[in-house]
Amino acid sequence: MKNNKPNVVLILNDDMGYSDIGCYGGEIDTPNLDRLAADGLRFSQFYNTARCSPSRASMLTGLHPHQTGVGILTYDSGPEGYAGNLNHRCVTIAQALKTSGYRTYMSGKWHVASSLTRPTDTWPLQRGFDEFYGTIIGAGSFYDPNTLTRGNENIEHEAKADPSFFYTDAISDQAVAFIDQHQQKTPDTPFFTYVAYTAPHWPLHAHEDDIARYKGRFDKGWDDLRTERLEKLVQSGLLDPAWKLTERDPSQPPWTQAEHKAWLLRCMEVYAAQIDRMDQGIGRIVESLRRNGQLENTIILFLADNGACAEDIPEGVTIDELVDKLMIARSHTRTGEPVHFGNDTNRMPGPENTYQSYGPAWANLSNTPFRLYKHWIHEGGISTPLIVHWPQGITDKGAIRHTPGYLPDIMATVLDLTGTEYPATLDGHAIAPLEGQSLVPAFTGELPARGPMFWEHEGNAAVRIGPWKLVRNYPQAWELYDLDADRTELHDIAAQHPQRVADMAAQYDAWAARCGVIPREQILELMKGQGVTRAFWEKPQT
Repeated sequence: MKNNKPNVVLILNDDMGYSDIGCYGGEIDTPNLDRLAADGLRFSQFYNTARCSPSRASMLTGLHPHQTGVGILTYDSGPEGYAGNLNHRCVTIAQALKTSGYRTYMSGKWHVASSLTRPTDTWPLQRGFDEFYGTIIGAGSFYDPNTLTRGNENIEHEAKADPSFFYTDAISDQAVAFIDQHQQKTPDTPFFTYVAYTAPHWPLHAHEDDIARYKGRFDKGWDDLRTERLEKLVQSGLLDPAWKLTERDPSQPPWTQAEHKAWLLRCMEVYAAQIDRMDQGIGRIVESLRRNGQLENTIILFLADNGACAEDIPEGVTIDELVDKLMIARSHTRTGEPVHFGNDTNRMPGPENTYQSYGPAWANLSNTPFRLYKHWIHEGGISTPLIVHWPQGITDKGAIRHTPGYLPDIMATVLDLTGTEYPATLDGHAIAPLEGQSLVPAFTGELPARGPMFWEHEGNAAVRIGPWKLVRNYPQAWELYDLDADRTELHDIAAQHPQRVADMAAQYDAWAARCGVIPREQILELMKGQGVTRAFWEKPQT
């Protein structure tokens, strides 16, 4: 008998800003995502968790990242909550759905396990996925990625042997293959497919034909384009016209005064090409669902893991450390040519022998109209597009939902949609209670009012209660914003509401204690003398 439970395709991309894709105001061509949005829902105030690994851990488990063992990244930071591994007090969406009769597949970036080369109980197959193809590490060459794995077996040789290999394409093509294979072998069984792109995380790697399509697209520069993006966001109904554009990042020059414009434009063109290539792959995934007769009853969710990334490729970190310790790069191309690391304005990004990033000014554009970036809990660090597409279950096509939500809600939503019970125990381990709230009511209207939402990363922190957001740029003092009036966080009104600040800070402290958040001061003390690897990934953000 055919099982009529809906399929679920969860698509996450890496280091993309709030306003990059077309249906969120950007200049980048994303026709496939735009069609999903036009036939589904867009959320205007959905939040991630400001950083790669914590966001993945939270989204996959419905808990706060510190509760899962992934408080910062997958490099072991010592105390519980920061071990860099999913612990046994959490279950993944895949583990939960298997109890409901689902087949589970994953294609792409894992990044919630500290063991990068040896299979452990924190790898995908050991955390509920029937099949896995992707990388265990969080970043790397798109032409020759480290830790490329099928199941539990390293298959880096496959990329090395294929001159046409490109990781974004491989992620898309494998997701298509999983869907096709599922339809051939188990068509009466529902499936969950998790597709985790590394695009557009640095390095800036893209195909020349994709890059060429963006020649001239960004020539107006970041200042004019930020203004234009905000106008489009307001016109689309995603943002309130009362919310004003933040200032350009004060560390960056006006576009009219910027040097090395040809190189700067090429950086943004390559970044755009990375997202474009991902969108092409999403189009193939959607077509595979259509071809297999599964599109109508498949829920597709698309979002990003954090705000845009303003980090440059690290200076003062040796090639040996990047390649052999952090395992995020290759020292040579597949043909033996040396890779050139760092943002050298005399060398255009894109090819395999480069390893560059697009920098704060373009990241500031990507996060329009918000300020700050990945790592921070201000709106620029945690605001993500969220597109939900389900022809069989969403009739209000093209609508926008403004009620806030965040990553723990993804697990709650999937369980709600699939009629799956969240387990209290698994394999003899007590599981922490689910922290999220289902978004399913939003399919027919705005979500009901919710309780407080909390965040913490590297000491940066926030609590949001209704329109009120208390936020901290560590080690500075708490700031308070009324997001109904000022979502771009231009007017700190903490001094005008001392009691509200105190009450919200007390709620944050109680949450932090309950969820195992370790004060940043203690983390910095523990990290003293821990070496370059620790210093690079856990450096205090200024």
